[in-house]
Amino acid sequence: MCRYAAVVLLLFFGNVFHLSHSTQVNVTDKDGKLCLYANLTASFSVSYEVIPDKNITVSFELPKNVTTEGSQCDTKSSTLKLNFGEGHSLSMNFTMNGKVYQADSITFSYNLSDSVRFPNSLLNETVSVTTKPQITNVGVDTCYSCKSKDLIQADLVNVTLSDVLIQAFVSNGSKSEQITSCKADQPTTPAPPTTHSTNATTPPPTTTPTPTPTLPTPTTGKYSINTVNSTACLLANFGLRIGLKQGEKYQEINLEPNMTKATGSCGANSSELQLTSNSMTIMFSFTSDTTKFRLHALNFTTKTSSGAEFSEVNTNLSLWEATIGSSYMCNKEQNYTITSLLTLYTFNLQVQPFKVTKNAFSTAEECQADAESFIVPIAVGVALLVLILIVLLAYFIGRKRNMATGYESF
Repeated sequence: MCRYAAVVLLLFFGNVFHLSHSTQVNVTDKDGKLCLYANLTASFSVSYEVIPDKNITVSFELPKNVTTEGSQCDTKSSTLKLNFGEGHSLSMNFTMNGKVYQADSITFSYNLSDSVRFPNSLLNETVSVTTKPQITNVGVDTCYSCKSKDLIQADLVNVTLSDVLIQAFVSNGSKSEQITSCKADQPTTPAPPTTHSTNATTPPPTTTPTPTPTLPTPTTGKYSINTVNSTACLLANFGLRIGLKQGEKYQEINLEPNMTKATGSCGANSSELQLTSNSMTIMFSFTSDTTKFRLHALNFTTKTSSGAEFSEVNTNLSLWEATIGSSYMCNKEQNYTITSLLTLYTFNLQVQPFKVTKNAFSTAEECQADAESFIVPIAVGVALLVLILIVLLAYFIGRKRNMATGYESF
């Protein structure tokens, strides 16, 4: 009985905790041997036209189940093509150069006539965008690995790759256990200080590098935009941290609410919130259709520690989406890749850019991360209840048998 209960618990928890997926494929050659292996997670953000001069943006993920028709490999070049949905595909072309190989291009093709992923599209054609990924100098007989997120931008499309494991040239039909890691996954070590000594018998002084301080959790700021009669038309509460990348240098900055001024505007279909501090300016632009709102653009400007101006903008976002008349909430820490050089971290987030009533947030629609936080305690509670019922059932069955045995012996 206890063994049965353990099996029930394992199956239950296995289903509960499998919340995310990656796509894994094996490409074989004409002899049926493995020649290309891939395991990766990919998400797509596509902006498309619904009426003349009006675009909307949709986001979706590469499904777990794909086909590999069009994939091929030989000794000098190989192609990985992942087909899904109604005419969509993600493909990469690889070439071998001596003892290393690289990805020459990545192509994302999407079919705008797919009314499920692209509702109300003005066009009914297949669009392809091609760019060059940062997959280079991968050693022969090794797998390319990159757990970090890699944002690839092309025209009206953003493709984000993560948890990538690819071996484009498999020899002897068996995937290699050796790894070539991407640059983003490799730890950075400070260069040793250069010292000069005129006395060979005197050891040079050692210098201990100063560690980069860890920023505290940002303070949650409360911001609002009011109409002419001093009624709130936009509300936003969040703690905010900005990650900047300039060349090889990466730094993070917390937004200080008590040193930040909020300005903006409210409209029927668009609203803006601009936060200005002594070190940065951030413009959040929201848009709405008849049913939902979302953050569709972000413009960020600051001066780095070296005094250089840093400015990044993305006008093809689709974040913080909720129904008109409600607010969007995400209490857990979230990070968003705005561009390849700009990352946004939010804490205790709640926003409502449209139809604010009585100067207060309306009912919140929670993000997936908040919703998932309730799954584990509920799962534990249900599992314990099932286990208790099983133990009680076993107890009563055993007691009934003992009583029956007692009557017979009497």
